Amino acid sequence: MTKETAIKLFEEKQVRSVWDGEQEKWFISVVDVIEILTGSDRPRKYWSDLKTKLKKEGSELSENIGQLKMLSTDGKHYSTDVADTEQLFRLVQSIPSPKAEPFKLWLAQVASERLDEMQDPELSIDRALEQYLSMGYSESWINQRLKSIEVRKELTDEWKKREQMNSSDFLQTRKWAFTES
Repeated sequence: MTKETAIKLFEEKQVRSVWDGEQEKWFISVVDVIEILTGSDRPRKYWSDLKTKLKKEGSELSENIGQLKMLSTDGKHYSTDVADTEQLFRLVQSIPSPKAEPFKLWLAQVASERLDEMQDPELSIDRALEQYLSMGYSESWINQRLKSIEVRKELTDEWKKREQMNSSDFLQTRKWAFTES
């Protein structure tokens, strides 16, 4: 399993994280996030109490949280509760804190935009164009990129239609079509 550790900074506070190459996910220290969002002097205690509360409410979030060994302030590695990004979003929604509110508003905005895009897929194309332009890509490059995605999609659709690919090959090729730059 390929793992890469990183310390990220948020509001000048450390957030320990680990990249899992096999799962292709970041795992982030729950206690570090809670400390930042609540300002608690005892983030482990806060997390313990929050887990109890979530269980009483019927949430399975705390049961799905994993543990990884992470470097502590004393220089030793300890098992630490970690969350992937989806779990982290759910966790932030459970924390009643003014510091969490801007993040919750951003999540609500993103969710609303994605729901709008599901109703009108052209909106997602417009968003992609805006993002590419803001990243400094030329209109010529963007048009070529979109055309290459379309061609690869047509190719994988044809392969699927002819059943010449197994499902994992198909998914890997489709993933490549959307991540290749």
